[in-house]
Amino acid sequence: MPTPDVGNPVAAEPPAAPGRPPRRRPIAPPNPRFVDGSMPPDLRFAEGWTPHDPRFADASMPPDPRVTDGSMPPDPRFTEGSMPHDPRFAAPGPHPSMPPDPRYAAGPMPRDPRRLPLAEQPTEVIPSLLDEPAEQPREHLDDLFDDEYDDYREYEEYEDGDDGEYEGEYEDAENPPPDEAPAKPRRRRKRTLGWVAAIVVLVLFAGGAWFGYEKFFGYDDFDGSGQGDALVQVEDGDTTSAIGAKLTGLGVVASTKAFVKAGADNAALSRIQQGYYLLKQHMSGVSAVEAITSPSARVGRLEIRPYTQFDDITQADGKVTPGVFTLMSKASCATLNGKSTCIPVDALRKTVADADLKAFGVPTWAVENADKAAAKDKRLEGLIAPGVYDVKPGWTADELVKDLVHQSTGAIQAAGLGPQNTGPGMTPYQTLIIASLIEREAITPDFGKISRVLYNRLGKNMKLQLDSTVNYALDRPTLLTKPEDRDKAGPYNTYANTGLPPTPIGVPSTDAIKAAVKPTPGDWEFFVKCEKDGHSCFAVTNEEHNQNRILAQSRGAY
Repeated sequence: MPTPDVGNPVAAEPPAAPGRPPRRRPIAPPNPRFVDGSMPPDLRFAEGWTPHDPRFADASMPPDPRVTDGSMPPDPRFTEGSMPHDPRFAAPGPHPSMPPDPRYAAGPMPRDPRRLPLAEQPTEVIPSLLDEPAEQPREHLDDLFDDEYDDYREYEEYEDGDDGEYEGEYEDAENPPPDEAPAKPRRRRKRTLGWVAAIVVLVLFAGGAWFGYEKFFGYDDFDGSGQGDALVQVEDGDTTSAIGAKLTGLGVVASTKAFVKAGADNAALSRIQQGYYLLKQHMSGVSAVEAITSPSARVGRLEIRPYTQFDDITQADGKVTPGVFTLMSKASCATLNGKSTCIPVDALRKTVADADLKAFGVPTWAVENADKAAAKDKRLEGLIAPGVYDVKPGWTADELVKDLVHQSTGAIQAAGLGPQNTGPGMTPYQTLIIASLIEREAITPDFGKISRVLYNRLGKNMKLQLDSTVNYALDRPTLLTKPEDRDKAGPYNTYANTGLPPTPIGVPSTDAIKAAVKPTPGDWEFFVKCEKDGHSCFAVTNEEHNQNRILAQSRGAY
């Protein structure tokens, strides 16, 4: 039979389960404070230690009159027969109405040793509660719990342990040394497994967090500078994210985030202009940002400046100033997947000559007069507004010209020219012609006065005598003309003809159109360039005009 647990005299060690090693329980050594008399007696219980209460001194407290004189009536509850008999206080033994208790059939039940009177219980091994620390170790507290949980603890330790590892310890626990208590089983293996499990959980959690980050915050990206060609259009107001989305749709970059992240600190990307850009497919985000911000990436850019005419102009030094036809042809050029998209000038000329002007978007007030042009390929002269246009590489000649005319029509109307807004006594188309003459003859500060001179001469049926019209037919710049040039016949020779030329002679600016609609008041009928910076001198009479010419020559203005 196992040895009783000395540390807990009221509980006995339960028998070991079959096939299972017994549980090791430490045996506490006897407390020397209770066996050798080393603890001094408690002074609180010494004779005469408690002071005497004066309230209980002889005759110090008056008697209660309710008790001494009989003035307090007796309590009827305690009078004889006033309270019914309680069957619970009947004679010992079971109530007749209850069946006999089988526990008493074999005789009286043995008394529980734990309920013995205090005097009968062994006290030499009970530790003093006054000398015990406030908190006890967890292992010691386990011994104070009810033994009904012991089987669970035994099973837990048995499962966590190793039979071979603790076999010797169990044997030693049954015969411990006389002066040394057996050590409790170590739980390092269990704690190690706990740490391993915690680390595994943390690793899995970190992996899941990284997967979630990559899923929601990561992005795909290609490697390298790409291959193949892709044409992307950047529109006005497009943000970096919008551009990245377009590039992703065209297969240029793998994701919008790859492009946005690569261009986060690129100032050139934030200033990118609308237009067409030629890039490669399958580019990394960094390569795409570098490519789209390089000057060579933009294609299809068509810039038409005021003063420009459809045909090229040959300068005095032999240099050629490209006209609208040449500018359109150059803007159409690009190489997509090894194929050129350039539209030849001749194809553009033929398109303008054969086009249905109304179908192309020419204003209604200009269609009839434009068809009277001496050369069919000059019908759109003056109807193209200055500005920057986007030409998509791969367009046909019809698509290019139609888009250019459509945008120019809106710009001309926005400049204030229309059926209800024309120059004094002029049609919209005649006002447009005057605006083109102003643009070719003067600088912006003199536009209003030049417009007044033209209206005054036209009003008096005087010849305009403009070198610009003569040189327009000759594809030369607006410099002085020679006598033989002025003697040549032609609809644009304003030295020989009265009135306006049949068509505009170039692209008028918005300022020139406004000056043609509303000229500056004045009586001037003559002007000549008299300053090297382009300013003109104005005169009312021919004598004043000749003096201004002499002044201009002396200044080297021409």
